Amino acid sequence: MNTMLRKSVLGIAGLAFTGGVFAGPIAAHADTPVTAGKPVAVVQADKPDTSKLVPHGVQGSQSKIDLNGEQVSNAKAIIAATKKAGLPERAAVISIATSLQESKLENLGHLGDANDHDSLGLFQQRPSSGWGTPEQITDPEHSTLAFLKGLKQVDGWQDMPLTDAAQTVQVSAYPDAYAQWEQQAADLVAQHWNS
Repeated sequence: MNTMLRKSVLGIAGLAFTGGVFAGPIAAHADTPVTAGKPVAVVQADKPDTSKLVPHGVQGSQSKIDLNGEQVSNAKAIIAATKKAGLPERAAVISIATSLQESKLENLGHLGDANDHDSLGLFQQRPSSGWGTPEQITDPEHSTLAFLKGLKQVDGWQDMPLTDAAQTVQVSAYPDAYAQWEQQAADLVAQHWNS
């Protein structure tokens, strides 16, 4: 091969190589489809999506209490039972808000004269109403699973405002009281769902 031809071939090969190095990453991105028109929600992998926790936004004034270690443990037990039942984060929000209203996330035993009939546990469930034995009702997993069983029987609970879903299960004398705990319940689920 003559020298002139050889230099030309090597020059073209060098340009092709250099062009590939410089254009390679750009060319690689040229095949990536660009989505336009819809905003993309950025969700941290370790936190549930807020739109799943509070799909309707919170309703009314919100209450919040400082929680001790036992109350946080009870919230975590509710979350664990919700996962065990195969239900989504929203079910945990409804459950925790219900427990915040009923017992402030305290696993209450018999309160003597201050007791509402025979209500016990995190959800103030009654043995006489078929929620289980006193021992079962004061077991956080059992009481949560019992509450969730009732929730699953409510048609469309996923799309209801929290207070309607909770009231349908609990049949409380104060049906609108559950709504005030929705934000704190959502915050607890966001914090502990993946912990």
